[in-house]
Amino acid sequence: MTDIKFETAPDGTRLAYCEDGGEDVGRCGLFWLGGFRSDMTGSKAEALASLARETRRTAFRFDYSGHGQSGGLFVDGTISSWLDQSYHMFTRKALGRRIIVGSSMGGWLALLLYREMLLKNPRAARRVMGIVLIAPAADMTADLMWDEFPEAAKEELADKGVYLRPSQYGEPYPITARLITDGEKHLMLKDGLDCHCPVRILQGDEDPDVPAPHAVKVFNALGGSEITLTLVKGGDHRLSSPGQLTLIREMVLRLAERADGVSQ
Repeated sequence: MTDIKFETAPDGTRLAYCEDGGEDVGRCGLFWLGGFRSDMTGSKAEALASLARETRRTAFRFDYSGHGQSGGLFVDGTISSWLDQSYHMFTRKALGRRIIVGSSMGGWLALLLYREMLLKNPRAARRVMGIVLIAPAADMTADLMWDEFPEAAKEELADKGVYLRPSQYGEPYPITARLITDGEKHLMLKDGLDCHCPVRILQGDEDPDVPAPHAVKVFNALGGSEITLTLVKGGDHRLSSPGQLTLIREMVLRLAERADGVSQ
């Protein structure tokens, strides 16, 4: 793996990041946003890093606080803090034109980041040449967590401030009341978002964590002339089989080459 570097976020957290690929800033680069409890060494992130090296473009990836090799505790994390870190990394470290690629929670953060830049930093927003959302968990703290929790879990959150949610990927992971409450400030599916760049949504039809109907909700919430939704037959939440990784790479590369003026 590429050498890991560190950046101090505005809140003082030491964030680990990697820059892969060439130094040709003229080519459209990539910006990766991982999922909840994942890190920048996952198979999808590595596949995009390889794509960047093969095509002589730059890919940027980092670990949110409480994730991977970054500082901070996971239970202290919120959508607000991870969004602030994403904004800092994009505007300060990931220069030039970029395709933003977000997986699961990273898909939500990708849309929030784009919205934030449209409001506060239009120049940075213009550097976004496309967005690829993989099983996007937009509004997940409400739609995919609180609304789906059994009453016992809601009582545990009220009493203890944390709920240990079972996971099919390993040990149960803590969901804090603070995460749920903070997430309410970032709900976006009701109001929607106008996108001035191409958006591609890739969704497995057998995803138990972000069901396909939720991806349709995201699709319907986005305004723009170039929004597409692709369903992967038999695809689970990870979408990390060799064929699925190839599909992700091809989808991202098409947008990057289009930004570079390469005919499709």
